[in-house]
Amino acid sequence: MTEPIAIESGRPVVLRGGTVLTMDDRHTVLAAADVLVVGDRIAAVGPALDVPEGTLEIDARGGIVMPGMIDTHRHMWQTAMRGYGADWTLTQYFVWYYLEHGAAFRPEDIHAGNLLSAWDALEAGVTTTVDWSHGLQTVGHAEAAVDALRAVPGRFVLAYGNIQAAPWEWTADPAVRSFLQRSRDAADDRIGFQLAFDVTGDPAFPEKAAFEAARELGMPVTTHAGVWGATNDDGIRLMHENGFMDESTVFVHAATLTADSYHRIAATGGSISVSTESEQSAGQGYPPTWQVRRHDIPVSLSHDTSVWWSSDLFCAMRTTLGADRSREHLEAHAKGDTVTHVHLRAEQVVDWATRGGARALGRDDLGSLEPGKKADVVLIKNDASPVMFPVLNPYGHVAFQAQRGDVHTVLVDGRVVKHEHRLVGADLSAVRREVEATVEHLRATMGEEVWLKGMNPDLPADDKEVLDNPYQYTDYKSESTRRSRGTVFGEPTGAR
Repeated sequence: MTEPIAIESGRPVVLRGGTVLTMDDRHTVLAAADVLVVGDRIAAVGPALDVPEGTLEIDARGGIVMPGMIDTHRHMWQTAMRGYGADWTLTQYFVWYYLEHGAAFRPEDIHAGNLLSAWDALEAGVTTTVDWSHGLQTVGHAEAAVDALRAVPGRFVLAYGNIQAAPWEWTADPAVRSFLQRSRDAADDRIGFQLAFDVTGDPAFPEKAAFEAARELGMPVTTHAGVWGATNDDGIRLMHENGFMDESTVFVHAATLTADSYHRIAATGGSISVSTESEQSAGQGYPPTWQVRRHDIPVSLSHDTSVWWSSDLFCAMRTTLGADRSREHLEAHAKGDTVTHVHLRAEQVVDWATRGGARALGRDDLGSLEPGKKADVVLIKNDASPVMFPVLNPYGHVAFQAQRGDVHTVLVDGRVVKHEHRLVGADLSAVRREVEATVEHLRATMGEEVWLKGMNPDLPADDKEVLDNPYQYTDYKSESTRRSRGTVFGEPTGAR
């Protein structure tokens, strides 16, 4: 266990001499500059700063100082199953979690996954994470999730959800309502709350009651939208026509929508959380950044789940650039043309990983390094690695060269939570024991044969059951969820 470094009694911290990506409105880049933190705020940014006596000085020379990254959609409870579903499709994910084994997770398993994921995020420079927690079958599960988040010195948003029950039912449950009201009243600067549920497109719009509950509770809604085989334009239209779309609404994936839905999202000020690794591997639809940019919709980045993919936003930035540019080149080549200047730049994805997340969460005190903002700061520096020099294009370096092992120091709320490449105060042995207990429980519950087969699960006998509706709390089924864009170039009609 790493002992905390000496920053007791609100000791100021200064990161000296780094290349500073302020991510302010002008995206100002400062060479050989300092970032001074006093208390929980950034006190000053600039060269050769005067600092209070007793300030902890961190040498940032040769490194990049940037705002803490923000992940707007991570199923943290699934992290104890890291890598288990490496070869899954989206349908197999639905089969394993929604139909067959998701209900086997106990409160202590939620706690284990969240604890592991929370430290995992901080280690990679992700200072704020939205816990898209749709495994909360009981209030006991929810309390375990929050307890884990509060045990880790990061910044989190619990997005309360339950894939085992209808959102119009669990949001009406008195025990759940009481938990949410208590949580809302106890929310502080480091933990916030959302409601997390999806809209199937059922014309009866049963989800209306859940939206009304969210409004009564004063909690934003985050929803998986435009997911092949699950959600579609009908859900967006119902939300819009009933007045449940605003600037606080976060639409996750939004990968199989038509221009009509993008127009509705843009008109109401919502944002889209893009999980590129997920979309291009699982099959929600082609990563939609090219469509979203055309409609000028705010973007944030997210990791989704470690049951498949990497758990850092370096990979998210890298794959997002790759997917967007690959589509652009493919479209040009199909016309016998070529791309001479790419439209999505490294600078933009760094913005999405920082300011984009802050905008999505309504946190204008996060996402940039400016005096008065919250002191969530990341230093990327690794003197032991040849990949850290030269730093010629700092945005390009962050997006394409850096990785979690290059994260030298992380501050959250002015507190050093990682220093010299090691987490501060993390008892990873204890976390490992919790996670191992969860894995042992699941293997024993499933049986070894089912456990091994689960890494490549078969469809149920009636495969349409999951293809037309993975949500087992409703009988509504619609093949319209399969009517995604016919090509990566636009809608099947050829509309652009």
